Amino acid sequence: MRILYVGDVVGRSGRSRVIAELPRLKAQLRLDVAIVNGENAAGGYGITAAIANELFAAGADAITMGNHVWDQRELIGYIDREPRIIRPLNLAPGTPGRGVVELRTARGQRVVVMQVLGRLFMGLYDDPFRTLEAELRRHALGGTAQAIVVDVHAEATSEKVALGHFLDGRVSLVAGTHTHVPTADARILPGGTGYITDVGMTGDYDSVIGMDKAGSLQRWRSDVPGQRLMPAMGEAMLCAVLVETDDRTGLARRIEPVRLGQGLRPVVPAELG
Repeated sequence: MRILYVGDVVGRSGRSRVIAELPRLKAQLRLDVAIVNGENAAGGYGITAAIANELFAAGADAITMGNHVWDQRELIGYIDREPRIIRPLNLAPGTPGRGVVELRTARGQRVVVMQVLGRLFMGLYDDPFRTLEAELRRHALGGTAQAIVVDVHAEATSEKVALGHFLDGRVSLVAGTHTHVPTADARILPGGTGYITDVGMTGDYDSVIGMDKAGSLQRWRSDVPGQRLMPAMGEAMLCAVLVETDDRTGLARRIEPVRLGQGLRPVVPAELG
């Protein structure tokens, strides 16, 4: 099975890049599943129903969120009606929406996608280790699920790496998100799980993690609150990770980053070369 995970989409430029690239990627990479982190898609803050529908129309099979999940208030009502949008699993009981989705590929394979928030430098969320342990009792990789993907939306690299080792051998892919800078450690862990500490953002890299440089610099250099940060509007780069799994075990056989566009050194899979 081939799964593409697209990193945090930031603003209009990020959305435009995903919408332009994803149909071609699905066809040329022969993808079974495409997952997009959309928590910064609406002007850098959350997502709207209209934007989610644009991403679904472009080929996203599921959209994960993160700590900005409720920045667009309309999502509170919409998320219960759209199971393909998942918010972090370790939010308080009774929170709208769900933290896990079960997808079916065109070949009938079952793919489970879930997300947790880290706690270090992030907030008072439930323990992601305990939350994932409880959820994985419901899903057996290579048995009830042919692939399991976990988005770890966290600030600290150490927490992400620890969660990767905690999940090794039990899920197909652990994809780190949130910090918007792609890391160079895409690899298969000893137990067979594909791992990357941060996929990177899909947005304008001539920015401060996707936001306009002038506003960001003003905020860093002053103790007086300035205007709300706005996304940079230049040409975006799509950052993603491609994982290929074994159909029998669900574990990773191949993992590599994908970077298309301007801003960083492009990384293009052989199938697109």
